[in-house]
Amino acid sequence: MAISTLQKLTSQIHRLPSLSSQILTRSSATLTSSPSSSKKVADRLVKLFAIDPEGQKREVVGLAGQTLLRALTNSGLIDPDSHRLEEIDACSAECEVNIAQEWLEKLPPRTYDEEYVLVRNSRGRILNKHSRLGCQVVLTPHLQGMVVAVPKAKPWDIP
Repeated sequence: MAISTLQKLTSQIHRLPSLSSQILTRSSATLTSSPSSSKKVADRLVKLFAIDPEGQKREVVGLAGQTLLRALTNSGLIDPDSHRLEEIDACSAECEVNIAQEWLEKLPPRTYDEEYVLVRNSRGRILNKHSRLGCQVVLTPHLQGMVVAVPKAKPWDIP
């Protein structure tokens, strides 16, 4: 039955030249639009720099709309198993980073939830104004070149 249905459809397509030309036009348009889709990804790239715990400056590449945590995880600077990506409710501040002073004003202020998590996990130390949760910082094109420092793992984070 399926074969006969396919044969009927094929014969109908060949009898309708306008339909077959539309199908060919759409498929060729899809093929020619592939290079432009990669251009769109290139337009979304955000390059920034991270100072790793050993003090080495490393280039990190993320996408606009992606979190800083995702970009740092993809580059190997933060262990993906140490954080449930993008979930503030499950956050225990393993994704805490320090943002360079000149970039602080380009970021939106901390949310109440982010502030709460940072204070809760500061364990009595004074909260650093440069501290942000990587899971709460969303990359945008105007953050191109931003510098962040990834601190050493906290003693309670080391297995």
